[in-house]
Amino acid sequence: MSESTPPIPSACRLLPPAIVCSLGDGVDTIADALIQGRRGLSVSDVFTPGRPLPLGQVTSPLSDDSTWPVHHRSRNNRLLHSALVKLGDALNTVLSRYPRSRIGIVIGTSTSGIGDTEQALAIAGRNDPLPASFRYAQQELGAPALFVAEQLGITGPAYSLSTACSSSARALASARRLLRSGECDAVIAGGADTLCQLTVHGFASLEAVSDHPCLPFSANRDGINLGEAAALFVITRDEGGIQLAGTGESADAYHVSAPRPDGSGAFAAMQAAIEQAGRTPHDIDYLNLHGTGTSHNDAMEAKAVTDLFGEALPLCSSTKALTGHTLGAAGALEAAFCWLALKRGFYPRHVHDGQYDTTLPWLPLTTTGDHRKPRVALSNSFAFGGNNASLLLARTS
Repeated sequence: MSESTPPIPSACRLLPPAIVCSLGDGVDTIADALIQGRRGLSVSDVFTPGRPLPLGQVTSPLSDDSTWPVHHRSRNNRLLHSALVKLGDALNTVLSRYPRSRIGIVIGTSTSGIGDTEQALAIAGRNDPLPASFRYAQQELGAPALFVAEQLGITGPAYSLSTACSSSARALASARRLLRSGECDAVIAGGADTLCQLTVHGFASLEAVSDHPCLPFSANRDGINLGEAAALFVITRDEGGIQLAGTGESADAYHVSAPRPDGSGAFAAMQAAIEQAGRTPHDIDYLNLHGTGTSHNDAMEAKAVTDLFGEALPLCSSTKALTGHTLGAAGALEAAFCWLALKRGFYPRHVHDGQYDTTLPWLPLTTTGDHRKPRVALSNSFAFGGNNASLLLARTS
């Protein structure tokens, strides 16, 4: 950068998010569910015949894909598009304000359109050709970002990230880098994942799925519930509003699926987000826990959080008890929940059976109503392979 070139502003403003999940597709309904602790789970054996499981299935009507090019027709893109159109004024403003070449797209996903591939294989069987409606491109991990780019005619950077359960948290972190580097003037970022046999059977094979509504940090927790969602933000370099003030990322590579027991990777991600925002642990009012409800993940996170915060523990909750674990969409979804909490002044409710696991370090869970208004929130996303991400959101007005 030359001396005459003005510096790129450090601000990264998160405009109102668009959310489609098992709690609904309207922010008022979703905010009320977070305040009341109302679960959005329904029992189904569609992915596991003979074993009904609680799942966070989206029941809202999704976008019609009948006029889209065949390679874009997937449930994942229908879910993503349903969120995209809900961006409304935020999206229209940046599309009119900036050239399409200066707008970026970063989408996190872990399934993309694999569910549609499963359906095509079921139709074809072992010997018949795949149906004419199938295209391999439907399941490619880059498909969601390319789909959004084509829908909006955007020619700026457009790519997908797939780091399992931290995918869309990392998408938001990547969007922040695109803005701060001067590569983009605005970025559409978030994530989308849909339920499919691959993920439900995969987690079941790890013996990580609960047959009951999950109980994060309970002594009786026995696994996760899975869910699906799409959550999108428009992010700009404007001051004010709610800022994505800091992001922290780490990769401890401890194990393919198990978290590092000492929580050092999670600790590093949280610490990096706080430091990048110029904050201290004492500044954090609310922490959205990764909180899957599995034995090892909750134990690791409780240790990492208490090691970092000490006696300055913020109020905490895991919203996965309400939505199910939405995998690649979880980071953006839970950042959107934090945005709502900061904007509207509430703490999302933690739901379990009230029997906290006393073998874990104590965390102040929001199991009762709290009417203080948070100003700074941290959101955790920890993934397979020790791929960790934390996002710090701050309300400036």
